Amino acid sequence: MEYGRMHPEPHQNVPLKPNHGGRDHHVMMIADYRRRFCVTLVLTLPVLVLSPMIQHWLGVDWYFPGAQYVLFILSSVIFFYGGLPFLKGWYAEKKSREYGMMTLIGFATTVSYIYSSATVFGFQGEDFFWELATLILIMLLGHWIEMKAVAGASGNLQSLVKLIPSEAHLLHGDMAHDVASDSLKTGDLILIKPGEKIPADGAVISGASHIDESMLTGESVPVPKKPGDTLFAGAVNGAGALRARVTHDSDASYLRQVVKLVAEAQGSKSHTELLADKAARRLTVIAVTAGIITVFAWIFSGSSVAFAIERMVTVVVICCPHALGLAIPLVVAKSTTAAARNGILVKDRAMFESARKVTTVVFDKTGTLTTGRFGVRRIVPLAGGWSEDDILRMAYALETNSEHPIASGITELAKNRAIPLSAASEFNAVPGKGIDGVVEGKKVSVVSAAETGEKGAPGETTVFVIIDGEKAGYITLSDTVRPESADAVAALREMNIKTVLLTGDDRLVAAGVCKETGADTYIAEVLPHMKLGEIEKLQKGGEFVAMTGDGVNDAPALAQADVGIAVGSGSDIAAENAGLILVNSNPKDVPALISFSRKTYSKMIQNLAWALGYNVITLPLAAGALYKWGILLNPAAGAVLMSLSTVITAINAATLKIKK
Repeated sequence: MEYGRMHPEPHQNVPLKPNHGGRDHHVMMIADYRRRFCVTLVLTLPVLVLSPMIQHWLGVDWYFPGAQYVLFILSSVIFFYGGLPFLKGWYAEKKSREYGMMTLIGFATTVSYIYSSATVFGFQGEDFFWELATLILIMLLGHWIEMKAVAGASGNLQSLVKLIPSEAHLLHGDMAHDVASDSLKTGDLILIKPGEKIPADGAVISGASHIDESMLTGESVPVPKKPGDTLFAGAVNGAGALRARVTHDSDASYLRQVVKLVAEAQGSKSHTELLADKAARRLTVIAVTAGIITVFAWIFSGSSVAFAIERMVTVVVICCPHALGLAIPLVVAKSTTAAARNGILVKDRAMFESARKVTTVVFDKTGTLTTGRFGVRRIVPLAGGWSEDDILRMAYALETNSEHPIASGITELAKNRAIPLSAASEFNAVPGKGIDGVVEGKKVSVVSAAETGEKGAPGETTVFVIIDGEKAGYITLSDTVRPESADAVAALREMNIKTVLLTGDDRLVAAGVCKETGADTYIAEVLPHMKLGEIEKLQKGGEFVAMTGDGVNDAPALAQADVGIAVGSGSDIAAENAGLILVNSNPKDVPALISFSRKTYSKMIQNLAWALGYNVITLPLAAGALYKWGILLNPAAGAVLMSLSTVITAINAATLKIKK
């Protein structure tokens, strides 16, 4: 067992990484600390009984010939067995030259043991084996409790993995066979019975039901599912049976990707954590220096060597940067896991931390503030004797090759009208302008109103169908504003954050959405590559900008923004240009994210302030500054206070909750 690497020191967060191997190792470490604590507890009792100092306090005399050697043997077992994790940790930190808590504990216990052992074999002085034993006992207990707290913080994420059932019903024709869920492959057909957990990401083939996805997205209302809809592994089926086709292997499922992303986020370091690391390393140097100064100061003042060493040991122990080393990692483990369970995925920890500083949120319109589902309102023929169905047929042939929301509206209407699909060749798409190709031997284009110099219908998106250079007609579509959008904008306004609507649509459409949502302003008729420039303008004006978009058309703007937030990613959560991902496409998650960033940062600062403030207060007490007034801390008391400070930071981190 590598005791030097089992603890989340300022330079490492090993136990906080939510992977099976790390989790199992952490569980082993907890069990090992518990075992060493129990053995040390049993041995400490006779050490206390045989200690001359304890007997003096109790007014008894239980001395017998050879008692000091029995005391030495028992204390040696405690030092080498109970103190082994700290000795190995000290060696590991010395080897890596990154000194921290293990160095201080190892140094303090070693000095105590060597000095006390010397008194047994002739050196003039009083041993403090009982202080050594109680110090190691309390440190083991503190580490045991603290590691359980760390396991609880990271274990919440592991519970997500356990949401996936171990078995699935694989379909062969009408026959269902039970197989291991992790053996499912893309394309397999599965049966999901009422009340069962979904074993793999998939798409509904037949059946209808309501799915509880709250454990994945934080949304408490069950989601209706019908043929064609997406299913996430780990969600719970409602009252209807479903047949589904697996769309992702086990390792590529949404849930696995969430765990991977959060693990990477917890393994990375933000600016605040790097600051804490530096402070912890400096505190280690300060503790050792203060300990050395303390021992010589008391010796030169006429105190005994035993008393001086006891003061030094107390100073070193009480100044262990343990709470400081855990102040940030515990908050990170809690915040990233809580965010993931509420549909907010953190890819970039530094960006998440920076979200607290956002002054302006820029929203892409389609699919963010609106549903992104365009419906055809009118088809108007203009020339050439083309009918509505003719215009729709030509547009349908081209739009079936496009993934744009407008294309979805046109293809949906064409299918509903049973319009035959004509083949299109020489297809070409120009982002923000339109598409063209050859259909039925004719050159056909579907372009925005702005490209033709025409004005679109008020409040609607208008595209013109041009056949052989002639405007054959136009199609108007409209997108509905999400009911949550106005609430999201209002919540941001309460946080003193401005909102900007950024869209490629014409000004009339943008103005209508801006008015309906209550956004502060809008920027319309902006092509995808121009959005980056608009973000830059805001930044040059002194704004700290968060860009919220779909992660595809808005990629340049997401990359340019101070905080890039991708929405609507669903199971495809690998949005490359965003540091934060909103799984549900719910605009209300944007203020929730920013608020949670503020709360998380506040918890970090609280923990840092406590960890540093605790040392400022207790170091003088440990050194004996109030000795004249009868206030003196021994090493065991120092160990209690040090462990208590760590537990306090753990409890403070555990109170962090996201409010949606």
